[in-house]
Amino acid sequence: MRRKQFTEEQIIGILKEAEAGGKATDLCRRHGISEQTFYRWKAEYGGLVADLILDNQALKDLVGRKG
Repeated sequence: MRRKQFTEEQIIGILKEAEAGGKATDLCRRHGISEQTFYRWKAEYGGLVADLILDNQALKDLVGRKG
């Protein structure tokens, strides 16, 4: 079985770049992945990325209120 080259955190980081407006083709070239891999990751981790962004924002809001 082939070893994974990217960790889950790295995959999420790449998908966040795409959500921030990066073009899929540019991201794929820069990170050395195929577009097929990118879209497979997006299908698998897409909802997770959105959840993480919302969680991070909620934590920032919570810390801001306490500080």
